[in-house]
Amino acid sequence: MAYPKLTDKPGALETAAAIRAGELSPYEAVDAAIVRIEELDVHVNALAVGDFERAVAAAHALDGVKPREDQPLFGVPMTVKESFDIAGLPTCWGHPQFRDSIAKRDSKIVTQLKRAGAIIVGKTNVPVDLSDWQSFNPVYGRTNNPHDHARSPGGSSGGGAAAVASGMVPCEYGSDIGGSVRVPAHFCGIWGHKTSWGLVSKHGHDHPAMAGKDAHDGALSIAGPLARNAADIEILLRITANLPLREARKPLSECRLLMLLDYPGSPIDDSVRGPLEAAAKALESAGVRIDRTSELLPDLARQQADYLRMLNIAMARGAPAPDGTRATATDWFNLLDMQARNELAWEALFESYDFVLAPPAPVLAVRHSDEAVFRGTLTINGEEQPAANGLAWAGIATFPNLPSTVLPVGQSEVDGSTLPCGMQVIGPRWSDLGCIAAARGIDAVLNA
Repeated sequence: MAYPKLTDKPGALETAAAIRAGELSPYEAVDAAIVRIEELDVHVNALAVGDFERAVAAAHALDGVKPREDQPLFGVPMTVKESFDIAGLPTCWGHPQFRDSIAKRDSKIVTQLKRAGAIIVGKTNVPVDLSDWQSFNPVYGRTNNPHDHARSPGGSSGGGAAAVASGMVPCEYGSDIGGSVRVPAHFCGIWGHKTSWGLVSKHGHDHPAMAGKDAHDGALSIAGPLARNAADIEILLRITANLPLREARKPLSECRLLMLLDYPGSPIDDSVRGPLEAAAKALESAGVRIDRTSELLPDLARQQADYLRMLNIAMARGAPAPDGTRATATDWFNLLDMQARNELAWEALFESYDFVLAPPAPVLAVRHSDEAVFRGTLTINGEEQPAANGLAWAGIATFPNLPSTVLPVGQSEVDGSTLPCGMQVIGPRWSDLGCIAAARGIDAVLNA
């Protein structure tokens, strides 16, 4: 499988293994990450808030200490998305008026990661209100895609994806409601996982206007990891899952897959279709069964309309829309009913198929823009399409609360740039480990 790789630095588990073997100390691992950040971030601007002094102190405290069995990330440096609280650091979601809003305690996932031995070296950049497929804001500036600095790393977990892809850190924890983990993974050529809704806590991932108020875990939105390989994605999931995980049930060779490359109203560019078709051909040559159509699919046009409505209401917390209209409680309960029916339709499909393959977005990494992607258009095969239509490929897993693993499967040339292309592996709800295992199997076939 050909796709551009920017680093050969070890992943999270590889770093942890070197520390356990005495080949590397936690301080040396953290110091090396800080050096890489200071060297690379001048050009990428992935890090929003550094926490180097405390990270070095935490690393020194671990030097000479024997790792416990429940510390698989002992001494491993990593980052988390700016939107997650870390005690003593600001959480502003890109808003200047909240730049001095200092968190009083760690978010739940940060607590879990630290308990597992990880050392947080900083928080990564986001768009304002986490609402774009770019990562820029008036507080921390613009993050560049490490493959092409004129392009976006994706959003809203774009800073994290850029940090991982460039080799600054081996892994990151982000969040996703409109592709915010999956699109950055796709744009940057790394792995990402959208968890089943409700599997991982987002406590401490609250808009700064709600700071300290212990807000509810919002509809549709999830927390999920980013890394450069399947093993690191899996261990990050195991560390942070708050429910028992369903183990993978069968190998890829025994799975029946459905590939979805056509979504009503959301065409995909040939730069995306080409690598996905090539990946499907390689899988079929290896004996994997892939169907291209199925009458079991839900009404996708209806799903997209319901998803966008629920997304807009959830992200605005019920505030009036730009046209002044406001959703009622009845509107919300009707949407919940539609979501439940949609979940059941996908559940019926997964009685016949193990996984669905799909693009994470209709395009590869987009060029920087001074306005949000979704306020404009996407150029798809030479034609301008409303950018919001591209959210269909995020909503395909988000609206029915399904897990989805993104892995890099190829590359395309776009306007002189070689850009990576990813693929979603979507499975039944709670089959998160199955999605990761299937993606690992796909990766093995493509790299055989």
